Amino acid sequence: MSWHDVLFGFDGRIGRKTFWIALVAVMAVELGCHAIAAAIEGERLTSIVSLAFSYPEFAIMAKRGHDRGMPTVIPGAFFAISVVIDFLFVIGAAGTSEEPSALLLVLTVPWLIFALALIVDLGFRPGTPGPNRWGPAPASGRPHGNGRAE
Repeated sequence: MSWHDVLFGFDGRIGRKTFWIALVAVMAVELGCHAIAAAIEGERLTSIVSLAFSYPEFAIMAKRGHDRGMPTVIPGAFFAISVVIDFLFVIGAAGTSEEPSALLLVLTVPWLIFALALIVDLGFRPGTPGPNRWGPAPASGRPHGNGRAE
């Protein structure tokens, strides 16, 4: 599987090593973009940056979830809540950092618990052995440009 497939495709499975490498790389780039966005505009632009990075992060988590035998709807629900939270900031309905809106708090607390549970499950638990409904077990090694694992 190529890095393009890891970041932008929803088919197949990836192992823990590929999951962590891809997730950390995407999050590092996202944090850099957040810093630039915060300097330019503030919370609205940083929320737009979060929305832009939701797609590759969802693709990574969905494929890792496939390796765990998890339905795509589980990471999908996580990202749906995340998009709603970001959208509240974009439209100005999130309140302020000193006084967040009630809706933001109602969404954020379960979202944080969900995030922790997903990271533990996807990042630390092994995948299902052998093939499952999403394909064969991921090859050891990391993806590279020609689509084959090393």
